[in-house]
Amino acid sequence: MTTVLAAIILILVAVVILGVKALFVRGGKFPSGHASDIPALRDKGVDCVRKLK
Repeated sequence: MTTVLAAIILILVAVVILGVKALFVRGGKFPSGHASDIPALRDKGVDCVRKLK
């Protein structure tokens, strides 16, 4: 039971941390998860699969 509770708390903390900009900044958005939006991956030539469709 404590493991499940700890996991739920960790997930909630992660969502809040990721959503700080979206929740507390006017016009803020959640960070993009697309590989093509990350400069380090773009430099290595990694592209987003969604663009290929």
